[in-house]
Amino acid sequence: MMTFDGTNMTRQNYEIQIQQLREAVIGMSALVDKAIGRSTDALRFQDLDLAQLVIDEDIVINSERWRTEELAFLIIATQAPMAGDLRVISSVIHIANELERMADHAAGNAKIALQTADEPRLKPLVDIPRMSDIARQMLTDSITSLIQRDADLARTVAARDDEVDALYNQIYRELLTFMMEDHTTITRATHLLWAAHNLERMADRVTNICERVVFAVTGSIEEIGASVY
Repeated sequence: MMTFDGTNMTRQNYEIQIQQLREAVIGMSALVDKAIGRSTDALRFQDLDLAQLVIDEDIVINSERWRTEELAFLIIATQAPMAGDLRVISSVIHIANELERMADHAAGNAKIALQTADEPRLKPLVDIPRMSDIARQMLTDSITSLIQRDADLARTVAARDDEVDALYNQIYRELLTFMMEDHTTITRATHLLWAAHNLERMADRVTNICERVVFAVTGSIEEIGASVY
């Protein structure tokens, strides 16, 4: 004769919800990674269609952020998670916000691509794609550190923010030189500087994600991304 074990069923539902929360973060980070890559390519190749795609799909990422938060709050309200699990759930709420903001930065770069598509290229884009590549790898590794509960990996990822900052400062100095030598380049150089700044902010937000991972794993709130710049 089968018996119904309410405790086991509740625990099973809880584990399913926690897994759904992990999958939501992974899925959202994948969308953000794609948005960063597409927006960078839109800038690099002056691709209007790709830029518009990034802008159009930003609403999907916004919706995923709210869906993830709703699930997290549902788990808190119905399952009363304790200690470590509560830290993970609260961290996911913050991480979803950081991911959504990263997508906003990507959409911002897509808008710059639209604004500058008809302008003659000031210079070949080299360092901006490098910034993008580093930020995307940082994002991937930060989510890996969350899933694997690896605080050391999170700290290592956050340290790479200095690489992005160094590239940003290099771009800043180079574009400032363009503007000083030829005032007709000011508008184009400013647009590129905005794009680089968006990527620099993305790396900062990955650092925030890493800090939340460290908190989720250790219970310690640490500032792990203090830049040397």
